[in-house]
Amino acid sequence: VQLQASGGGLVQAGDSLRLSCAYSGRTFSRYAVGWFRQAPGKDREFVSAINFSDSSTTYADSVKGRFTISRDSTKNTVDLLMNSLNPEDTAVYYCAADLSPRGRPNLAAEYANWGQGTQVTVSS
Repeated sequence: VQLQASGGGLVQAGDSLRLSCAYSGRTFSRYAVGWFRQAPGKDREFVSAINFSDSSTTYADSVKGRFTISRDSTKNTVDLLMNSLNPEDTAVYYCAADLSPRGRPNLAAEYANWGQGTQVTVSS
C-alpha cells in the first residue's frame, strides 16, 4: 500500500486549500484513509478520516465545519478541502491507510501505512 499526499502550500488566513492523497497497491474497498497533521513542537493530531465501506466520515472538533473529506474512487484519491484556514492550521499534513478499521479513526496507531507529509502554512 502506497500513499502520496500533495497540495500543500502557503496561504493567507481565510483562504482555502485542497489536499489530495493518492493511494495504490491493493484493493481498498474496506479500508479507511485518514488525515493527520503535526505542527512544530507538537504531537501528531487527527484531522479527519473516511471509511470506504460505508463512506462515513469523522472530523476533529477543531476542523469540523471548515474541512471536508471526500473520496474519488475513479482516481484513487482522498481529498481534504480546507476552508477558512487560520494560522493554527499550519502543520505538515499526512495521509494514512487503516487496512482493518475497528471504529477508532482518530487513533494514529490504527493506521499501518503512511504517506510523506505535505506542508501547509497559513499566514495571518
